[in-house]
Amino acid sequence: MTLITALPVLVAIAGAAYVAGVYNQIVKAGVKIEKAWANITVLEKQRYEEIPRLVQICSDYMKYERGTLEKVIQARAQYLEARTPSATAQADASLLLGLNKLFAVAENYPELKAHENFAKLQRRISDLECQIADRREFFNDAVAIFNTRIQQVPHSLLAALMGYQPQEMYRVDEEERQNAQVDLR
Repeated sequence: MTLITALPVLVAIAGAAYVAGVYNQIVKAGVKIEKAWANITVLEKQRYEEIPRLVQICSDYMKYERGTLEKVIQARAQYLEARTPSATAQADASLLLGLNKLFAVAENYPELKAHENFAKLQRRISDLECQIADRREFFNDAVAIFNTRIQQVPHSLLAALMGYQPQEMYRVDEEERQNAQVDLR
């Protein structure tokens, strides 16, 4: 085989290897998104599993705060129905508003504040919220890398052939970013 006849074969092999490399980079970026989202959902599930225990402890002390407890329960149910990052963000915002109000109202109940299990749950939920915030940042980083990659040449050509679309970042609506107003009257 001469160099002239081998050159097209080598170019074809190099081209195929290059396309495979581009394909693998896109797949890897997509898998990172899935992993980051899975990490968020694991922590959110842990947080949402603590809510019934928290509500039970609080309901024993906060007989006149049913509305506050019901908002937390409704937000938990909303989360269980969420299927997209935006729906999850909305459910989380509702839950955080309810939890912030619940913890603020708990200040009016010294016996509740002194309850060991309430204090443990409050710390646990706060710790989980910090971990979730970190994981959301990783998720958005993974989405940004994926979205950038599938829009850059040559990745965009292969991504279009494969039907890849930009992914949705985890965002909180503007009104949900406002500070919670808590009326303790």
